[in-house]
Amino acid sequence: MTRVLITGIMGFIGSHLAGRLVEDGAEVYGVARRVANRNMDVLGNLLDDVTLVSGDVSDYVSTRNAVKTVNPDVIFHLAALSPVRDSFERPFEYQQANYIGTMNVAHSLLELQDPQTRKVIAASTAEVYGIQANEPMKETLPLHPSSPYAVSKAAGDLYLQMMFTSFGLNGTIMRPTNSYGRKFDASFMVEYLVTKMLRGEKIYIGSPDSVRDYMYVDDHVAGYVLALKNPKANRQVYNVGTTVGVSNRELALLIAKKVGFDKKNIAFGSYPPGYPYRPLVSDQSSIVLDSAKIRKELSWKPTVTLEEGIDKVIAYFKKTIKK
Repeated sequence: MTRVLITGIMGFIGSHLAGRLVEDGAEVYGVARRVANRNMDVLGNLLDDVTLVSGDVSDYVSTRNAVKTVNPDVIFHLAALSPVRDSFERPFEYQQANYIGTMNVAHSLLELQDPQTRKVIAASTAEVYGIQANEPMKETLPLHPSSPYAVSKAAGDLYLQMMFTSFGLNGTIMRPTNSYGRKFDASFMVEYLVTKMLRGEKIYIGSPDSVRDYMYVDDHVAGYVLALKNPKANRQVYNVGTTVGVSNRELALLIAKKVGFDKKNIAFGSYPPGYPYRPLVSDQSSIVLDSAKIRKELSWKPTVTLEEGIDKVIAYFKKTIKK
């Protein structure tokens, strides 16, 4: 039985990945920071199937102790601060959590017995590419991060690649596109649009012409599972995305049509009151990934279309939201 440790198990992708790994028969552990009034609902009925260990990836001693306690065969490193706009107001915190956090995980793994027999599968992000003239974006492109968040992830991404080469660690770096299907956080685009429209509230679309590639959570998780199971993934970097771009305007109008929301209540070109600041010059007009490599080498492919995924999100929130 494979012993797996997930950093960020209390997060969106981490919790879904834990469920999938439990189904596959893995022995699953998760790193959880000690915080007051933690909402355990994100793990749902998984609480009896996973073991939580205390730890904070931004602190090396804490991370090392958690890793030594579990002694995992594989670490899925997903813990991170992720809202891009917030990173402009909290840049140092993002570097500590995301870049230093990745270093802490890698070096903690290195301290285990026979570290080269183990594996780290880490979440990078499509944001590391920054503003590029080439699209869809291939893994071979140079990284030009355009936000403190993207810098923190690019630094961790490159650090792990160095660890693969210089220290002989085994692992895989995943660069996923925007994912959706959250149940406990409505601050990201798809969930924001669905929940606000279901409540009949005004919608703000600050960058209506920005294009993104949206991937449903199940397809995102499937990429990690394939990277775990296929030896071809060792010391590789993979883009994970649908290669289908959609503008914020198109996305909003699609959801509005499905929900029956009056598009006159959508403010295109305006951000919500109090929205975090981001310099306009740093905003990427388009992020669409070329995922040919993971499709060819790991036989991964998206199985949920954007319309199907949005229908799933709408169906969930219709049960939980009262106008």
